[in-house]
Amino acid sequence: MTYASPLLARPGAVSATGPDDGVAWHYGDPVAEQRALEHGGAVVDQSHLGVVRVAGPDRLNWLHSITSQDLERLRPRESTELFVLSPQGHVEHAAGVVDDGEATWLITERASAPGLAAWLERMKFMMRVEIEDLTGRYAAIGEAVDAEGTEDEPITWHDTWPHVVGGGTRYGPPEDEHPGAGRQWRLVLVPAESLEDEVAAREAAGWRLAGTWATEALRIEAWRPRLGREVDERAIPHELDWLRTAVHLAKGCYRGQETIARVHNLGRPPRRLVFLHLDGSGHVIPEPGAEVRLRPEGAPGASSGKAVGRLTSVARHHELGPVGLAVLKRNVPEDAGLLVVSEAGDDAVEVAAAQETVVPGEGFSADRPGTRGQLTPGLRGGDGLL
Repeated sequence: MTYASPLLARPGAVSATGPDDGVAWHYGDPVAEQRALEHGGAVVDQSHLGVVRVAGPDRLNWLHSITSQDLERLRPRESTELFVLSPQGHVEHAAGVVDDGEATWLITERASAPGLAAWLERMKFMMRVEIEDLTGRYAAIGEAVDAEGTEDEPITWHDTWPHVVGGGTRYGPPEDEHPGAGRQWRLVLVPAESLEDEVAAREAAGWRLAGTWATEALRIEAWRPRLGREVDERAIPHELDWLRTAVHLAKGCYRGQETIARVHNLGRPPRRLVFLHLDGSGHVIPEPGAEVRLRPEGAPGASSGKAVGRLTSVARHHELGPVGLAVLKRNVPEDAGLLVVSEAGDDAVEVAAAQETVVPGEGFSADRPGTRGQLTPGLRGGDGLL
C-alpha cells in the first residue's frame, strides 16, 4: 500500500518521488523553504521513514553483537548510527539509533524497515528482545536543531554528521573543514495521529513547513550519504566516508567486520564518493541513477567517454545551483572532467560536472595503521578485494 502523508493536502504541496514518495517535495516555494531550513526556522514532514523498536533487557548487548556500532554503553537519549552488513561487508541496512531507557528505536528508510525487522527477528535466538515494526504508527518530524532530545521531549534522533564518533574514522576532511559542519538536523518521533498537530504547533511558533527538496539539497551540500540513495548492493562504508558515524573499529566481532578491518588497513576501496557541481545552463537536471562518464578532451559527445560511475543524489541548491553526489570508480582522477548522461526519450542529455573529492583516490583513512613492511607479493591493497 502506498503511503500518503496528510500534509500533502496542504495548498501548493507537490509530492516527492523515489525514496521520499509519500511526503511533499515542496509546498510552492522551495527556495524560501530551503533558506528557512538552513537558518533553523523550518519543520519537515518525514513521516515516510521507517521505524523499528527493539525492547527487552538484552537489546543493547544483542544489537552490539550483530551490528557495526558499539551499543553496550549507549546512554538514554544518546544518538548514534549502525549498519547491518553482509558477510562480505556490503551495507544491507543503515539506521539512526536512540534508546529511551526501555527500548531502542531504529529509524531507517521506509522500504528497508520490514527487511530490517525480519532480519532482527531471525537473529533473536534465545535473547530477551522484542521487535516491532512501527512504521505507520509513528511519524518522524525533521527539525534544524543541533541537540539531543530532552527528557520532556518525544523520542528524538540527533544526526551528528560529520562528527567522527568514538571508534570511528574519517576519509574526508576534518570536522572543522567539512562542508557539513554547520548542518543541523534531528528527527522527532510522534504518534502518527499527532503529526498534523505537532507540525501546526511548530508553525505557530514561527517555523516554516518545508519539503524534501530542502532537506536533500542541504544533505548533498553536507556530503551526507543516505541508504536510499548512495547505497547499492556493492556499497561498503569506506566508499562513502560513513565510518565517521556508523562504525566502531575497535569493538568485538560482527558480520562483515573482516572487510571493514581489511579495507581500513589496506586502503583503496573499490569506489569513492564525490560531490558534483552540475552545469545548469541547459535547464536540465539529471535524475539519480544517471551514468557518469569521463569527459573526453576535445570530443563534443559523451559517447566516446568511459563510464566510471553513477549519480546517486541530485538537487537544486538555493546558492550553489544544481549539485549532486556520485559514486565513481576509485581510479578516476580527482581532477577529471565528467559528464552525467541521462536518457530523455530517444536522446541522451549530457550535463557537464565538476567534482569535489569526498573520499580520496588512495582511499586511506586519517588513522590508517602504518605499514610494517612489504606487502605479500600479489596483494594489491584493495583493488581486487571485493
